[in-house]
Amino acid sequence: MRFRGQSLSRFFIFASIPLAIFTLVLVIPFARGLYFSFTNWDGFTSDTFVGFDNYVKSFGDQAFWGSLVLTLLYVAASLVLVNVVAFGLALLVTIPLRGVNVLRTAFFVPNLIGGVILGLIWQFIFGQAFPRLAESTGIPIFQENWLLDTTTAFWAMVIVTVWQMSGYMMIIYVTALMSVEKDVLEAAFIDGANNAQTLFFIKLPLMAQAFTISLFLTMRNSFMAYDLNLALTNGNPYRTTELISLHVFKEAFGYGNFATGQAQAIIMFVVIAVAALAQVIISKRMEVQR
Repeated sequence: MRFRGQSLSRFFIFASIPLAIFTLVLVIPFARGLYFSFTNWDGFTSDTFVGFDNYVKSFGDQAFWGSLVLTLLYVAASLVLVNVVAFGLALLVTIPLRGVNVLRTAFFVPNLIGGVILGLIWQFIFGQAFPRLAESTGIPIFQENWLLDTTTAFWAMVIVTVWQMSGYMMIIYVTALMSVEKDVLEAAFIDGANNAQTLFFIKLPLMAQAFTISLFLTMRNSFMAYDLNLALTNGNPYRTTELISLHVFKEAFGYGNFATGQAQAIIMFVVIAVAALAQVIISKRMEVQR
């Protein structure tokens, strides 16, 4: 009993350190932000309680709704394309061929590049490289700078997101593919299953947990996209590529509406929490008990 008591005391001592950090870094700032969203906070003081006025202003802000809808479209496009490309890359690099490790490294490298640097690189590609490519090939889609058109600028952000995030999700899918038991695959082969049937009816169901993790990470990163949005388009042209994180930042630090910006940040948090929870619940129901 004495040994057990000492173990519990040591556990609480070590657990208190990350718990204290979590409280100081996340819980307390979130609680303060929630309180500020109900006041007339100007970035320094909050001496008046205004109730739900900041939320009413946020719901009446057309730019806020526009950025929120755009973010939902961006998340949906990224969620599908990132995971489709990542899974395709995972299938490619699990084929027993020479140079597979080099391919894995090459596909993963874009994830190591910071969002600001990534945005600057792709600004050059869309603004300089594509027009030069159009001059030499005559392909009309590359003639104009994609970042200057209200339609192509959105898809430019999606393309860069897919290019950056696919390598990371590929690693998750590679791990899942390699963890499928060989006995199961051999039994399917003996029963006459071809490669397509093995993939869709054996591997994919057993990889459900990997899909749950990858979809959650993709959704979280897409909702929280800020640095890439700032460096690549800064919300232009005409705020048509302004995602919700960038909008909240500009509302607070660009226009000085700190209380309204804080209320919009709380709304964004609720939307992300609901979407993530729904995705995890749906994905968990589809998982196969191994």
